[in-house]
Amino acid sequence: MAITNRGKQPSLAQLRAFAAVAEHLHFRDAAAAIGTSQPALSGAVSALEEALGVQLLERTTRKVLLSPAGERLAVRARAVLEAVGALMDEAEAVRAPFTGVLRLGVIPTVAPYLLPTVLKLVHERYPELDLQVHEEQTSSLLEGLGAGRLDLLLLAVPLGVPGVTELPLFDEDFVLVTPEDHWLGGRQDIPREALRELHLLLLDEGHCLRDQALDICREAGRTEGGPVTTTAAGLATLVQLVAGGLGVTLLPRTAVDVETGRAGRLQTGWFADPAPSRRIALAMRSGAARGGEFEEFAEALREAMGVLPVRVAP
Repeated sequence: MAITNRGKQPSLAQLRAFAAVAEHLHFRDAAAAIGTSQPALSGAVSALEEALGVQLLERTTRKVLLSPAGERLAVRARAVLEAVGALMDEAEAVRAPFTGVLRLGVIPTVAPYLLPTVLKLVHERYPELDLQVHEEQTSSLLEGLGAGRLDLLLLAVPLGVPGVTELPLFDEDFVLVTPEDHWLGGRQDIPREALRELHLLLLDEGHCLRDQALDICREAGRTEGGPVTTTAAGLATLVQLVAGGLGVTLLPRTAVDVETGRAGRLQTGWFADPAPSRRIALAMRSGAARGGEFEEFAEALREAMGVLPVRVAP
């Protein structure tokens, strides 16, 4: 198939038709998927081949196959269509703030304790906002933010990632959770140095809370060879292990009531000032079209989280 005309620009309709055929490899199914007729679909794909100057499909009497060029360009076509969809979403958001979809990524050590406050705020103040929540670890959330899969993140900072703007919400202290008969249980003035020799239970690799806890331990003078056992994928399991007498752990203050309330045989110890702490923030792509909306959302969250045991950011 010799095609020589390369002076034309492909249209979105042509790209949409080709992407549908590339997905279904069947003209009838592809036409039904995008709500057009088979002749119109075939004509759009042919016009795209003419505009690009390459053969995209291999047509036989029984089936449709992608040519080598078609396989490569199908990926590009889908990317263009996704980018156009994102552009339309951004335009809709500019026209009507706090409407449409908001894809919020949340780390596991924040989600169970802050989402009730977030969801209540959205329900009461932004009823037209379609909030979609994705619970993932920090590295996955940042990848999703950079790729455009997520719009906004709720996580621990600082991140130190170029192109990401942090909107601080609050700081919260860490507390020491121990078995009920532990010598530090219930104390109000635990020195950080006590962490040097404790049998500390931590989350698995990949959780930012694990890294924060290890940083606190290093600041307290704990050596790399100190007793650390990593056996839990979540805070609920971690607290159960403490209740079973396997060690102690650090919990962020917002998690204490929820997690210790589900397990008996525990005590909570409080560090002497200044207590180790973490900062929670929203994170967005720098220069995001909805940046003003996200900043307003952060301010509303600061107000709503004033009832939590945290220090709200100014």
